Amino acid sequence: MIVGDRNLFAIESSITEPLPSLGQRALGYFVIHILGKIYGVREPNASLLACSFDEVCARLARRGTHKVSYLSDIDAHLIVEAYLDAIYRDTARNDYCQRTRSEFSDDLYDVGAPWAPDGDEAFDDGSIILQFDVGDKVRLIAFQSEDWSVETAHSVEDIWIDGHLFYGVLSEWSTLFAAQWAERVRDAKPEGRSI
Repeated sequence: MIVGDRNLFAIESSITEPLPSLGQRALGYFVIHILGKIYGVREPNASLLACSFDEVCARLARRGTHKVSYLSDIDAHLIVEAYLDAIYRDTARNDYCQRTRSEFSDDLYDVGAPWAPDGDEAFDDGSIILQFDVGDKVRLIAFQSEDWSVETAHSVEDIWIDGHLFYGVLSEWSTLFAAQWAERVRDAKPEGRSI
């Protein structure tokens, strides 16, 4: 199932095996398309899908609150380097977009800017996606975290999307996925036998 425009922004998922547990939902895959690139592992058994579904629902509930105002005009490559240094790298750096390491990290996580990875194996390909609400737009910064900074820099995509379009894709996908999951779980239950 795919919702949105793959060449702009879309969410794609597939249920390989439905699971009745809300903490698991299903085995399958969840990927995000941004400007024609796929972020996430697109294989039948890539991940359980509960974290990805729950994260989309949480983003919908927090619509308009993913704001870090001082980053609105900062080049995406600078944000990516600051993010990687603050979260993943051991560095002597002391300026993170004019904040300390902990301030910068707290600013991002307090508003839920990091979307992917989302807690499951869906993004074990090194994909990272940051989301910022800026006025009536959504800014997505997506990249592949590689061992070499040059490769990471070449993978950065920075896209501004109309907020109604962005959240519309999230809403439609979450509704369709929930219905598909419920139907597949119901169909997978063995028929009861009467004696």
